[in-house]
Amino acid sequence: MADMKKHHTECGQESQKLCISIVPIFNHLDPYEMQEIVKESRSISHKKGYTIYQAGDKSDGLYIVHKGRVKIYRLSDNGKEQLVRILEPGDFTGELSLFNESVHDAYAEALESVELCVMGRDNFQQFLLKYPAIALKVLSEFSTRLAKTEKQAASIAMESTETRVAIYLADLVEEQKRSDVTLPMSRKDLASYLGTTPETISRKLTDFENAGWIMQNEQREIIILDLDALLLA
Repeated sequence: MADMKKHHTECGQESQKLCISIVPIFNHLDPYEMQEIVKESRSISHKKGYTIYQAGDKSDGLYIVHKGRVKIYRLSDNGKEQLVRILEPGDFTGELSLFNESVHDAYAEALESVELCVMGRDNFQQFLLKYPAIALKVLSEFSTRLAKTEKQAASIAMESTETRVAIYLADLVEEQKRSDVTLPMSRKDLASYLGTTPETISRKLTDFENAGWIMQNEQREIIILDLDALLLA
C-alpha cells in the first residue's frame, strides 16, 4: 500500500512538472527552480461542461491548463454570453488574484475534459519575490492580452461583420502557420467572440466559399484559398 501511494504521488508530481514546464511564465526556470514550483501546486481534473469558477467567486489562485481547453466568458445583464478567450494547454487564468484579493469577473468552463495545475495566491507571490523574471513574464502576458482585448473591442465597434470574420480567419492562418485552419471554438462561441450571431457566421463563411476564397471541409476545418481577396472583404 505504501509503495502504491508513493507511486501515485510521484505520478502526480510528474504530471504537475509537465504542466508547469509548458507555461511561458515558468519554462525559463532551471530544473531545481521548476521543482520548487511543482511542490507548491496541485493537480485537479474536470469533465466537459464543468464550471471551474464563476463571476463573484473569490479569486485566490492561478489555474494553469495542462490538458484540454477552457472557455472564459462574461454574461451581460440580459444573460447574453460574451466570449473573452479560449485557454489552451500552457495558458492560465486567475492571475489578477496574485496581486490583490479580488473576485472573478467572468466564468471559466471546461470545453472538454481538462487537467489543471493550481497554485495558491500566497505561494505564487513568494515565487514572484524570489524569481523576479517570473513577474516580468506575467507582465508581458498581461500586455499581450490587453492588446488583443483592445483590438477585439475596436474591431467590433468599427468593422463590419464580414471584415471581422475575414480578419479572424487571417489571424488563424498566421497563428497556425498553415492555410488549412481549424476553428478553436464552436460557431456559437465564435459568434460571441466576434459580436454577432451563429447564423451570421455561417452565412458569411458560405459567402466566402461561394466567392472562391475559402473551402469548408467540416464544421471547424476551413481551407483558405485566397487570403488576399479575403482581407479585402
